[in-house]
Amino acid sequence: MIELRELKKTYTAAGKSIVALDGVNLTVHDGEIYGIIGLSGAGKSTLVRCINLLEKPTGGQVLIDGQDITQFTGKRLLRLRRSIGMIFQSFNLLEQRSALKNVTFPLEISGVGRKDAEARAMELLELVGLSDRALSYPSQLSGGQKQRVAIARALATRPKYLLCDEATSALDPNTTASILELLKRIQQTLGVTMVVITHEMKVIERICDKVAVLDRSHVAEEGNVSEVFTNPRSEIGKELILSGEQELSGGGKGRRLRLTFDSESSQAPILSSMILACQMPVNILFADTRKLCGAVYGQMMIELPDDEREAGKIIEWLKNSPVKWREEV
Repeated sequence: MIELRELKKTYTAAGKSIVALDGVNLTVHDGEIYGIIGLSGAGKSTLVRCINLLEKPTGGQVLIDGQDITQFTGKRLLRLRRSIGMIFQSFNLLEQRSALKNVTFPLEISGVGRKDAEARAMELLELVGLSDRALSYPSQLSGGQKQRVAIARALATRPKYLLCDEATSALDPNTTASILELLKRIQQTLGVTMVVITHEMKVIERICDKVAVLDRSHVAEEGNVSEVFTNPRSEIGKELILSGEQELSGGGKGRRLRLTFDSESSQAPILSSMILACQMPVNILFADTRKLCGAVYGQMMIELPDDEREAGKIIEWLKNSPVKWREEV
């Protein structure tokens, strides 16, 4: 388990202090894929680099399996880092080494013999679907292939945790989808706990169990992906999650309601049942469905009739329905 307690990180540049993290508290349980999302400059990358002490926190604690690793130094810190793999946006492969030799590199540093290191590397290249490119150099590989090599390298020392810092940001949509499927499969087969840093909503939607929304060095909100995505509470959460919302122009002056559907209610004809029961028309301003953790969730923005009596009848019906809703001011 990874626990961040009152984590702080301050940089000094040109004589000024820049606060990157200010009292962050998070808990990542074993076996989870935990997403961290936010705008550029929110502190996402700093946070993930503090987990393995590539960045030394200014204050607070980083607990790995109950041990405060901010107190680790020297060989003790090196041993810890073998249990925490990391993949980056820019792949960070060694250009003068083949795919095979890139994967064996951390094993060589750990003192593993050449034969055993190469056997482990081939096993991992097979896992990521690149056993036929073992002797290829990075310049001969596509972006997606480079990231697969980087993932294999990160798994070489059999880590318990895998940190992914914008791992798909440099990839096209199809390649991104294949890499995310690979990460999900790795988590399921190897049981690796993952922390995924991203600014892309689709990454969170596709593979994460829980999500924290970072804003200006703080955690604005966190929770299960389905809960946060269907009912964001913070302003930054609404901005990120509902950014694709496009309301139709020409709406009237009626009250507006946001309906949110979970995996059960999304399968029911809620809107048509409401209209038939109330005998009142509503204006659909926006509708969207997403598949989260294997289940379908949705949102809909509707505008009620201008007449308050008619609007009240619809609201009373909604109070007795399985759908969640709130009025938008």
